[in-house]
Amino acid sequence: MAHFDNHDLTITTASGIAAEEYRAGVTLMQSSWPGAAERFDAAIAADPDFALAHAARARLLAISAQPAEARADIARAKDLVARGTEREREHVAVLFAALHGQPKLALELALAHLERWPRDTIIMSLPLGAFGLFAFSGMADHDQAREDLCERHARHFDADDWWFLANHGWSLVEKGDVARGRAMLERSFALRSQNAHGVHALAHAMYEAGASEEATTFIDGWLPGYDNRGVLHGHIAWHGALVALERGDVAKALATYDRHIQPAVTHSLPINVVSDGASFLWRVQAYGHSVPDGLWDQVADYSGRACPKAGQAFVDTHMLMIAAATGNRAELDRRLAVLDELVAAGSLGAGAVVPAIGRALAAFAEGDFQRSVAVLEPLADDVVRIGGSGAQREVVEDTLLVALMRAGETEKARARLDRRLHRRPSFRDGRWLAQLSM
Repeated sequence: MAHFDNHDLTITTASGIAAEEYRAGVTLMQSSWPGAAERFDAAIAADPDFALAHAARARLLAISAQPAEARADIARAKDLVARGTEREREHVAVLFAALHGQPKLALELALAHLERWPRDTIIMSLPLGAFGLFAFSGMADHDQAREDLCERHARHFDADDWWFLANHGWSLVEKGDVARGRAMLERSFALRSQNAHGVHALAHAMYEAGASEEATTFIDGWLPGYDNRGVLHGHIAWHGALVALERGDVAKALATYDRHIQPAVTHSLPINVVSDGASFLWRVQAYGHSVPDGLWDQVADYSGRACPKAGQAFVDTHMLMIAAATGNRAELDRRLAVLDELVAAGSLGAGAVVPAIGRALAAFAEGDFQRSVAVLEPLADDVVRIGGSGAQREVVEDTLLVALMRAGETEKARARLDRRLHRRPSFRDGRWLAQLSM
């Protein structure tokens, strides 16, 4: 008897139980919902030779920041998949490249694979997302690339496919087509509300549309039903904290940080713990508020253990931010030196923009706003190359805006602020603007 995945693609297993558990695990993994690991374990227990179950568990382990375990599982899948279909062999090959530090090859293989099997959603998920192969490629047009990929293959998905609606909608929001993207995200949410990826994307859409009160109500109402073990729990709370901060409710923003986001309480992935903590605390300071004692030290201690090595542009940007904010000049100079070497060797996809941001952040933290502007302004349009989402990268734009104001560059500050207000009207509610002389 033939068995199929959630999108009607053949999966090679003789066990109906294994197939059922695999489908359930993929649904949970693609929803960023707790329980996927147990489902994949059950699939493998029912059929130890089920290659795609090993591959899916490898993908989940990688998402969960367990690279050694992920590589062991994908190696097992590679051994087993020889008896599978051509689609399954290519599926495993793509994941094998991605999990062995070959992102360019993985992206090339993934895009070719999707031309033949566009409904292979585990593979399609690799280029998508704020931390996907497109976003972390160093491309300046990765937002467009995500949208193009979704538009290209949209005809292969049902109109009520919650997974595709969430990913397509988010790609549209990030590219600037907020109204169309939000409509897709709301439809996806109606179809499956227990989808943290979709909720995260919808929070983005509300943020970009300037619907700050609506975003607050939405996040506050949904988050309590999401187990805090879910890897997006802290990050979705971070979106709520940003909205509160921008609306001038600093007490609520800090309370949200204490309860959901700080390293001691969150179950988020290290990349989110570092970036969410650093960018939130940096914003608090940049907006003219005081960061409570000890919060920067907690983030610095965690990040030093979690991300000691340089070489990942998005992470490095936030590690430099932490070093600048805490006045750790030795760590700042050490990481900048490594990044300069990687740039010279052509080994850093985002290129020279990363160490330049670091130097601008250091100047800002030292109160040298003119130097910060001089470094940051010429490369403002290249910040997109570090990856992540627009909301995440906005901390760099905020830094430039505040630096312009404090450096006395009134006309430039107004022009940049006008562009921000046009793109995201809720920014007008940020009371911190009133604290700055223009």
